[in-house]
Amino acid sequence: MAKKSNIEIKIKDSSNAERALRKFKRLCDLYGVGKEYRKRKEYKKPSERKKEKEKASSKRRAKS
Repeated sequence: MAKKSNIEIKIKDSSNAERALRKFKRLCDLYGVGKEYRKRKEYKKPSERKKEKEKASSKRRAKS
């Protein structure tokens, strides 16, 4: 489960904008923002999600 919080980056006048952007992206990954966005992008029926999950697990088993 992703953490529920606002992401806030404080930038000082002397700090680099690129560094702040990297820090923001890292925090977004940590909080699962991108994953949640992709999940909500389109609605999938529970049966479809279950089929995808089973397919992924069988694919993982086949690799090992």
